[in-house]
Amino acid sequence: MQPRIEIRAAGEGDVAFIFAMIRALAEYERSPESVLGSEELLRDALFGERPHAEALVAELDAQPVGFAVFHGTFSTWHCRPGIWLEDFYVMPEHRRFGIGERLFRQVAAIAVQRGCSRLSWTALDWNTPALNFYGKMGAQALDEWTNHRLSGDQLLAVAGSA
Repeated sequence: MQPRIEIRAAGEGDVAFIFAMIRALAEYERSPESVLGSEELLRDALFGERPHAEALVAELDAQPVGFAVFHGTFSTWHCRPGIWLEDFYVMPEHRRFGIGERLFRQVAAIAVQRGCSRLSWTALDWNTPALNFYGKMGAQALDEWTNHRLSGDQLLAVAGSA
């Protein structure tokens, strides 16, 4: 019997699962101490008065086994919206069933339905399984771009000089 895979929009009842998967992803990415948020902050970000992101849940035989969190972007070059895939994760023991591909394709379909010109994300340079997966999906690595970030005290210091 084939396992049943379903990809669906997350609901408020999925927040604990998604937050647990965020922690699992951070552990996999060798940075568990970087998860500074909470279930309450995630709930507000996804389902509050002014949501900042959306999430999908992947289920295998009605059990949640993966998720994707994404939010909107904008390309000035295309003058069209885009989607930023913030997190994408399937539990290791449930990989190789096609769940990740179905989940990824659903995010891409949402981007197309919304008239987006891009679906973008980052992947760690040592994460060969992810890099191979994205390559198989036809993704182009943008080696000429360097990501930058301000956070914590650095963000406060720069903002304080405005």
